[in-house]
Parts: sequence; structure tokens; C-alpha cells
Amino acid sequence: MSSVTDTAPANVGAARIVALDTLDVRFPTSRELDGSDAMNPDPDYSAACVTLRTDHPGVVGHGFVFTIGRGNEVQTAALAALAEHVTGLSVGAIVDDLGGFARRLVGDSQLRWLGPEKGVMHMAIGAVINAAWDLAARLAGKPLWRYIAELSPEQIVAAIDFRYLSDALTPDEALAILRAAVPHRQQRIEQLLAEGYPAYTTSPGWLGYSDEKMQRLAREAVADGFRTIKLKVGLDAADDVRRCRLARETVGPAIAIAIDANQRWDVPDAIAWLKQLIVFDIAWIEEPTSPDDILGHAAIRRAVAPMPVSTGEHTHNRVMFKQLFQAGAVDLVQIDAARVGGVNENLAILLLAAKFGVRVFPHAGGVGLCELVQHLAMADFVAITGQKEDRAIEFVDHLHEHFVDPVTIREGRYIAPTAPGFSAEMKASSLRDYAFPHGVVWQS
Repeated sequence: MSSVTDTAPANVGAARIVALDTLDVRFPTSRELDGSDAMNPDPDYSAACVTLRTDHPGVVGHGFVFTIGRGNEVQTAALAALAEHVTGLSVGAIVDDLGGFARRLVGDSQLRWLGPEKGVMHMAIGAVINAAWDLAARLAGKPLWRYIAELSPEQIVAAIDFRYLSDALTPDEALAILRAAVPHRQQRIEQLLAEGYPAYTTSPGWLGYSDEKMQRLAREAVADGFRTIKLKVGLDAADDVRRCRLARETVGPAIAIAIDANQRWDVPDAIAWLKQLIVFDIAWIEEPTSPDDILGHAAIRRAVAPMPVSTGEHTHNRVMFKQLFQAGAVDLVQIDAARVGGVNENLAILLLAAKFGVRVFPHAGGVGLCELVQHLAMADFVAITGQKEDRAIEFVDHLHEHFVDPVTIREGRYIAPTAPGFSAEMKASSLRDYAFPHGVVWQS
């Protein structure tokens, strides 16, 4: 199969990365308590942005790491520390071997000590890797979901690091899953373009909202076509019982209600708390305890059945996901486009989930996460599982106006993006006005 640079404008493959630009961008969402939950009462949705710039006009790649305010300057500094690892590289060397590019960054012998493969530096590496995929998809003239979905199974497997995974998923098993999907790809692409991908919404559920605002937003979500809403829980048990009862009375029995504790509880507390909420027919409990506590999730799952248990937005790498699956600790998982080591590692996680038969409900919200993760879910539908009606992508109606290619939601479904790239580029005016601390929004 031809390489990306074979189909790009002349001489683009020989272009070189001349700069890795970074910017600390923050939005004052804490003013309205948007995003508030039991562990994060006052988030300011933020992005540590990165741009791969080349010596070829218009050939760029965009990425970012999502944070919630303080510490975004640390994440931005971690991105800047990667400049020496990418400047001078040719575009062809990167986009024609995205697996090798990722492995070199993740495997750097000194940076690796800061993880390994977890934390601030791993997320920074993931953002740079995502920017490289954005660059590749732009050169191919395709939205990223379609770019991935039209790679050969061998190319997808070549992008994945199977180290630490082969006891659960081998390259041959991954190839078998991907090859089984090939005859159905075109039909699935047409189906996705016609139908979109199911979404669920957290917009009514922020913990700082009044009962009246929660109920109003829940009714609006149902009217807009969403079949699942999610509520934040974990601050007060009696209050959670009351809010879940109000939500159930508001939306009726046919709408699914998920809940999210954002890691609030110790294992015994989670079990006691959740047993009070089972009666409300909860679609799933998300992050009931520490994201690192695999056996704790397994114990909670056993104790609160039939309430499904999930986690994933803070799960820091493919190895943790592997163990969650192996331990039978979850009924479903959330992937996050900006938490692990970029597209490559998320492809590994999606294949692991397919192997173990675990549904994926991608984490979004924040700033830009909806824009990114839709591509991963859609690529999974076309090239891996062929499943989308038994799962959904999270949607939060905040800050999309700041993106060049914002998400489109229609009748409770994500409409497949058609613009080339990963939908990661922010508008220049937003970058200018919300740059921290000198943008006009923060100066005022």
C-alpha cells in the first residue's frame, strides 16, 4: 500500500519539522460551575496546546493535553521539552512510520524515567503523537477516523506497541480482528455517514447545579434525542439518592441514567453508597474508586451487581486496561484521547476491549475531548468491532465554538466529521484571548 506522502502534494515528504510550538490556554468554566464534581469542584477547563510546524507552508499538525486549570503550565512545559526530539525530522519519516515515531518518543531512555508511560510526560508525548496523526490525516485529505479505518490491518498493527500486552493480545490476534472487519468497512463507512454515532450527555449532571437546572437540562437533553444522561455523585449519599430520584422522575423509565463518582470513594464506602442507588436502574457507575485500584473495581463490581462498573478516563496506559480486562473488573470502559500515549496506544486499548468483549464509552467533555475522541470511536466501529448502537460517546455542550472543526450533534448522535485531520485545531482568536495568563480574558 502507498504511503501517506505518496498521495500528498509534491515534496511534502521531504519537508522538515522546524518548530514545536506550545501554548497554555485556559477557560474560566469555574465561574458557572461547569464541570463540577465531587473531586473537582471548580475546574477551569484548559488545554496545553502543541503544534508541529514545518518548512512547507500550511503543513502542520495540532494536538493538546486536557487539564482543569492549575498545573497546565507544567503540562505545557513538558510539551516544550519534547521539541528537540522532533525538530529536524522529515515529515515522511514521521507519517510513514507513526509506530516507530511513537516508540522513539515513549522509549526515550531518560524521559522514560519520569513514568514510565504514565503522568505528565506520557500525556505530553501522547499529544505530540496525536499531532503527528493529525498531520498525516491532513496530508491524506481525510478525517482521522477515516484515515485510520482505511489503513491496512498490517499498518494498524505496525503502529501498536505490543510489549507488555502479548499475554492478553498478540499481533496475530489483532490482525485477525482487523482482517475480519475489512470486507465490511465500506458498508460501515456509509452507515456511519448516514446515521452518525450515538452520544450520551453529562451536561445536566454537574454537581454544582441546582435541582431546577439539572431537571431543566435533563428534559432538554431528552428532547434533543439523547437516550442516556449522566449525573455526578459522591459528595453526600442522601443528596445523591434525592438527585437520582428527581432525575428518574424527570426523564422517565426509558432513558438511561449513568452516574460518575470521579474516584471519590474507598472500596467499602463505594459498595455501601452504591447499594442505595441500585433501585434507580443505573446504567453504570463510573470511577467509583482510585483509577489504579484494579482489584478494588473488581470487588465493587461483584458487590453492586447488577449495576455495571466502569473506569478509564484516568487509566494511564494500555497495561492498566489489560489488567482491568483480565481481572474482570469492569463491564465497560472509557478511553480518553489525551490521557494515554496518543492514537497508537488507544488503538491497542480498543483492540484489547474487542478481544475481551468489553464495550467502550469514550470520555469526552472538557475542552476539545469531544472533538478528538469521536474519531477513535468511529474508527473502532469501521475497522475493529462494527458495533456502535450498544455504546455511546460522551458529549458536553461546552467550548466547541473555539475549534476550527467543532463537533456536530444531531438528534443525540455525533455526525461523522469530514474535514481532514483530528479536529484538534483551535481558532487563532481563541488561542489569543484565552492564553494564560496574558490573554484578554484573564487580564480582565
